[in-house]
Amino acid sequence: MPKQVDHRERRETIARALWRVVAERGVAHLTLREVAQEAGISHGALQHYFSSREEMLSFAMDFASEQTSQRVGRRLAEFGARPHPRDVLRVMLTEMLPLHADARATSRMSAAYVLEALHDENVHARARGGLVEGRALVEKLVRQAIVDGHIRPDRDPVAETNLLLALTGLTPLIELDVITPREALAAVDQYLDRLFTGDEGSAGGKGE
Repeated sequence: MPKQVDHRERRETIARALWRVVAERGVAHLTLREVAQEAGISHGALQHYFSSREEMLSFAMDFASEQTSQRVGRRLAEFGARPHPRDVLRVMLTEMLPLHADARATSRMSAAYVLEALHDENVHARARGGLVEGRALVEKLVRQAIVDGHIRPDRDPVAETNLLLALTGLTPLIELDVITPREALAAVDQYLDRLFTGDEGSAGGKGE
């Protein structure tokens, strides 16, 4: 009998190949043919799964987001059933920074996606939607932390959310060796310490 192809697995293989092309050769090499070669399949076989560069890129970004969410979930499980909001925010922020191989791959994929979004209306809409959803989740966490007394009530949840997400802007400084991963983590921890001043109960998660 002919071997059954797991289409989801094949699409994920292609997505990971796309990540490698972006990470190792840059966005300029992000073509269907280049990705097919990296994935070890023919150009025609790749087109069976993705008819366009945009479609392939969007799937790769969705898969990257899915992988990041899974990493965040695994790390938060270490804190028990009800992790402290400081720990939740720290894990979310640090998993968006290029501090290990998987996070670097997804971070570079995100950068490529943003560049594509600047010049493609469809990609722009998808990218914006994902960012709006992610930002809303962070703001919800901040607002709940204020209600629960973990953050002072005089803090502006909108401004604090924007400042927290601004910490992910440390990515190019890490990638271009302007600062070290340890310095990036110190910046994240110092900001969270200020935000949660006077609160007790966080494991802190320091020392990565």
